[in-house]
Amino acid sequence: MSRTAQLTIDGTSIELPAIVGSEGELGIDIATLRSKTGAITLDPGYGNTGSCESAITFIDGEQGILRYRGYDIAELAERSHFLETSYLVIHGELPDAVALDAFSRRIAEHAALAPSARGHFESFPADAHPMAVLGAMIHAASTHHPEILSRRIEDFDTHAARLIGQTATIAALDHRRSQGLPWIEPDPSLGYIENFLRMMFSPDGREVRLPSSEVVRALDVIFVLHADHEQNCSTSTVRMVASSRASLYASAAAGVSALWGPLHGGANQAVLEMLTEIHSEGDDGTRFLEQVKNKSGNRRLMGFGHRVYKNFDPRALIIKQQCDLVLARLHKADPLLDIAKKLEETALHDDYFVSRKLYPNVDFYSGIIMRAIGIPTEMFTVLFAIGRMPGWIANYKEVMEDKQGKISRPRQIYTGATRRAYVAPDERG
Repeated sequence: MSRTAQLTIDGTSIELPAIVGSEGELGIDIATLRSKTGAITLDPGYGNTGSCESAITFIDGEQGILRYRGYDIAELAERSHFLETSYLVIHGELPDAVALDAFSRRIAEHAALAPSARGHFESFPADAHPMAVLGAMIHAASTHHPEILSRRIEDFDTHAARLIGQTATIAALDHRRSQGLPWIEPDPSLGYIENFLRMMFSPDGREVRLPSSEVVRALDVIFVLHADHEQNCSTSTVRMVASSRASLYASAAAGVSALWGPLHGGANQAVLEMLTEIHSEGDDGTRFLEQVKNKSGNRRLMGFGHRVYKNFDPRALIIKQQCDLVLARLHKADPLLDIAKKLEETALHDDYFVSRKLYPNVDFYSGIIMRAIGIPTEMFTVLFAIGRMPGWIANYKEVMEDKQGKISRPRQIYTGATRRAYVAPDERG
């Protein structure tokens, strides 16, 4: 039996169809609302607006559930790895051994940038922000592969692999550029994470000092946890740009731009900036937390709570374990990490924070891990983009495969001046 919703406006009632998702989430289809009533809905921030139907990721914020293609995030973080999870997110099923090997090899083979890309890097200012470089270089990389404009379905896997591989390469080579380190090429014989860390930190590219298994595993888990997260700001941006039939590269670059904002991908960077400020004031976190509780000094506790997850962030429970393992393995003596531990311990046991559900979230722990392994703070959001690339690709793919898809074009409620007559300059009072 089909379900409907009844809406009454100015005494006139209409029925609108109800859509029920596979996990029971109820939505009301308002596609005909304006044509039937002349009215539109208004939902600033789109917090109650479903912009699409998608089969990629399911989130239940009240229950703390996150699943990719039906697989629980905790199980994927424990048993899978980033490239396998990427395949799952993009293609909808876990790959068999042959498919996974082919997918991994394709990414490794396409990770290198075109030789002329070196000139693009050298044109950036020495202090260029790495997110600006990443967005620009994704656009630049597309110019070396004009076949992307044909959007042939048979080329999609190659373009997807190229984006996943080259995003990590761009990030690492930009770091080398900023540090004055020599240009090196990716090594297709290494694993995805090992190769990224080698390109980031190897002095000359020839010396291969493989990182500890704990570091590799922690970074891999960070990428898995960030692979997709439903219709967040950057993902919905990718879908909107894709709806115009822009290329995969253009849509991904738009996602980078949206992710750059401090209210989205910059959250883990904000955590480290908060810790730095606390340390500069000679505080161990105690005075800061009292100011937060007393609402004094305009203090904001970054990396705690979440807009979607109302009880706990399931990713935080997973990444905390990796954080503890990395800190134990590296024996890091870092006053900022000591402050972070103090904030965590207090927030988990103080009734003020517990009652308000201000628990440490994934951004809190990922920032600590990345600092511990030597990732510069300004690159935190870049690593977020590396992890999120499979989700952007999967959402782009869904848009392109939707035969009924339309270009995204939201409405608005106009609140400006009503009709006015033009007045000549010398007659304006």
